[in-house]
Amino acid sequence: MMTSLEIMRTAYIGMGGNLASWAGAPEATLAAAALRLESLGRVPRRSSLYSTAPVGFAAQPRFVNAVVELETDLEPRALLEGLQSIELEFGRDRSAGIANGPRTLDLDLLLFGERKISEPGLNVPHPRLAERAFVLVPLNEIAAVVVVPGAAKTVGQLLTRLIEATKAVSGAVVRVRSEVWAGKAIASEAFKDGNEKIW
Repeated sequence: MMTSLEIMRTAYIGMGGNLASWAGAPEATLAAAALRLESLGRVPRRSSLYSTAPVGFAAQPRFVNAVVELETDLEPRALLEGLQSIELEFGRDRSAGIANGPRTLDLDLLLFGERKISEPGLNVPHPRLAERAFVLVPLNEIAAVVVVPGAAKTVGQLLTRLIEATKAVSGAVVRVRSEVWAGKAIASEAFKDGNEKIW
């Protein structure tokens, strides 16, 4: 249990999945996993859910993605191990399956305060963060002004650069209404008519 004397750090965790787990469909899996993240710290904010086109291996279902802010007293390596333990709980085995293929749950350590880390099995910021709309769009929703270490740009600036540099595929990133994710209170008026195309 954390005390006020412990140093809390802010991390951002990318979440994704496109296969059902014991918790249910991907959106239910992400909702259950977000609750499990409370065992690693406190989750003060989370983005909307987004339906996203697969990257790197196209012959698979669309993904459901989100980003959560996590306040934690764990060091980066311990946090990574905690994230991988939660993945296993939901049936994700990183040693099996196809690279970039279908999975029940992906928990990626995107940012950890102002730290830049390059160690075996641990790279922060996430090395492909600036190239992935399915990460930057939800991250921008909750952390647009956060400066990405090593990039000297904010999350919002990286997203703008990505939009300008790429020819976006229509419907690649679509914000989705989800009562499972949002609970009883739907977060945004934008959801009142259903899904909202972002990219």
